[in-house]
Amino acid sequence: MSRMTISKKVTTRSLLDMKHKGENIVALTAYDAPTAALVNEAGVDVILVGDSVANVKLGYENTLPVTPEEMLHHTKAVARGNSRALLVADMPYLSYEIDALEALRVAGRFVKEGGAEAVKLEGGIEVAPVIKELVRINVPVMGHLGLTPQAVNKLGGFKVQGRRPQEADKMLTDARILEGAGVFAIVLEAVPEELAREITKKVGVPTIGIGAGKACDGQILVVDDMLGMGAGPVPKFVKRYADLRPAMLDAIKRYTAEVRAGGFPGPDHTYTSPSKTRASQ
Repeated sequence: MSRMTISKKVTTRSLLDMKHKGENIVALTAYDAPTAALVNEAGVDVILVGDSVANVKLGYENTLPVTPEEMLHHTKAVARGNSRALLVADMPYLSYEIDALEALRVAGRFVKEGGAEAVKLEGGIEVAPVIKELVRINVPVMGHLGLTPQAVNKLGGFKVQGRRPQEADKMLTDARILEGAGVFAIVLEAVPEELAREITKKVGVPTIGIGAGKACDGQILVVDDMLGMGAGPVPKFVKRYADLRPAMLDAIKRYTAEVRAGGFPGPDHTYTSPSKTRASQ
């Protein structure tokens, strides 16, 4: 096996080494301890406790309503199931854009209380000062460019970013600025492959793509999307490696039918007292 052994703890330095060696970085989201344990067992390098928990698990329409307390709750859960992967927690909307001190406080809690080993922020030049402050207090930061879900209202929806020359130029500039601010990696979401390739070549930190093609140093997906647990359509860039929702729905329907018909619980699922057992013999 050319890449690092699965048992070795992944760090921000590990990801940089993987970029230099040309080894693809594998990342997935997770929102609870059992999923984190499975992701570790599979050998995934990075777990992101994404603010996607808002719409994937908490029933919100998008990522904007999720709070730092909710993110901290899920980060703690994932940390309890994590052993090998680098654990990154998303900074939710309005936890870092307005007040640098608030950003330091929230990120510090994610690390100190939540067990995160890094945080992720969306944006380019506008968030660079906050990134520098976080790095100053020893909180590693992952950047995020392209389709940034927290800016969905400004972007006019979930659309591919960087197709126009001026947009592409700005994204490349932002990537360089993020690198200069001290990020250890950059997520590129819904970006044309050609632009992702150029950014990946021109920055010294790893790029992790989601809908950005093969040219990135790694890939990330939302775990519920790739396992087929959702009911609605998924973005073009999602490959479903399983289709769990129909199996789960079928199991729940069969349970419901058996309970209503009196078929569950049966003898195999029922306890008896010792006296009754002796009396029946």
